[in-house]
Amino acid sequence: MKKRVISAVLTAAMLTGSLMGSTMTVQAEESGVTIDFWHSMGGVNGQAMDYLVNKFNEENEYGITVNAQYQGEYDDTINKLKSAQIGNMGADLVQIYDIGTRFMIDSGWIVPMQELIDKAGYDVSQIEPNIAAYYSIDNQLYSMPFNSSTPILYYNKDMFAAAGVENVPASFNEIAEVADALTTEGGAGEAISLGIYGWFFEQLLCKQGLAYVDNGNGREGAATKVVFDENGGALNILNAWKELYDAGYAPNVGRGGDSGLADFSAGKSAMTLGSTASLKQILEDVNGKFEVGTAYFPSVSSENQGGVSIGGASLWALNNEDEAKQDATWKFVEFLVSPESQAYWNAQTGYFPITTAAHEEPVFQENIAQYPQFQTAIDQLHDSAPEYAGALMSVFPEARQIVETNIENMLNGVSSPEDAVAAMAEQINTSIEDYNLLNS
Repeated sequence: MKKRVISAVLTAAMLTGSLMGSTMTVQAEESGVTIDFWHSMGGVNGQAMDYLVNKFNEENEYGITVNAQYQGEYDDTINKLKSAQIGNMGADLVQIYDIGTRFMIDSGWIVPMQELIDKAGYDVSQIEPNIAAYYSIDNQLYSMPFNSSTPILYYNKDMFAAAGVENVPASFNEIAEVADALTTEGGAGEAISLGIYGWFFEQLLCKQGLAYVDNGNGREGAATKVVFDENGGALNILNAWKELYDAGYAPNVGRGGDSGLADFSAGKSAMTLGSTASLKQILEDVNGKFEVGTAYFPSVSSENQGGVSIGGASLWALNNEDEAKQDATWKFVEFLVSPESQAYWNAQTGYFPITTAAHEEPVFQENIAQYPQFQTAIDQLHDSAPEYAGALMSVFPEARQIVETNIENMLNGVSSPEDAVAAMAEQINTSIEDYNLLNS
């Protein structure tokens, strides 16, 4: 990839005591470099991001200034980036959600993070392998993981105790087995408040150890079609989901990853599914009304032996053909994934620390002691193998909407599980074909 060097001579000398022990020593000869960073962290997460950016700007020894700009939701950020490509990219580093990964790889707009890693001599074994696996193809890391999460099962320990349920369900069929006890003796209005969310559908495929799309789940080449209809994975999910719905155990609580959380926090449902990053918000909303338990994300059936895939977002270096800015971008990325930064980020947001050494930081250990429920997320991540990293697909945002619409139609009696799966496959395949045709 051709680069235009606009900085003067870059000096190299062994750097000791750097933010992450890197051997990268390039530094702009001029007084400093400013880089633009686009992100999608608002609210409490945005405050934590601002803290880290300000800390880097104040403490870095390279004269680098990071100009961080909140761009709105994940969709807003990637859409603005697409628009910016007509002229200038507008950013040097951008935070993109997990389902934008394949699009970014194919875009031609990026400098693969592996290039910056290799130049710096950074040790990638510091990164959680099951997180790095999602953003890697052929052992090349295309972006740097930053805010990563998995979904878990949240449950009301008080209701479980009242119902005499000692074992937390690990599958949809086990949820059905304890549902009556939870809604009678336990006093739950709903056994589980299960939001209609495409990410949950993807996780249920991973738990079966089955692919979403062809070409090695989109990792050996660009996907050309879905395979969840051919391997039976989608029908297994929809049949099990509909059984819970028809029995009154999992009513329709709406679309989206947070749609089931309100009923759970209000003490209406005995269980819900949600991101690990929702833990602190749930505990705050529950406010001691009952004890919150956490468990692994359930599988479709007890026989499933798969794992979970991560969600969240990663950091992408954009190719503005400016080597000085690329070097500055790496220094900032290196700071963000340092053990100290990641321990702080975890404590403030609930996202995983993507750097293993962050577990040794006092702030991480104090956070786990205060919120022991988060240990479930760590254990689940480590118990999942890299082969369950999940699919890569350029049209994932559209695919999620299609999946959610068809699950909703099934629950509303508009279609059968079989028809819903067929509609999902047909509609997503059309999106894939259109995308591949336009980008061939």
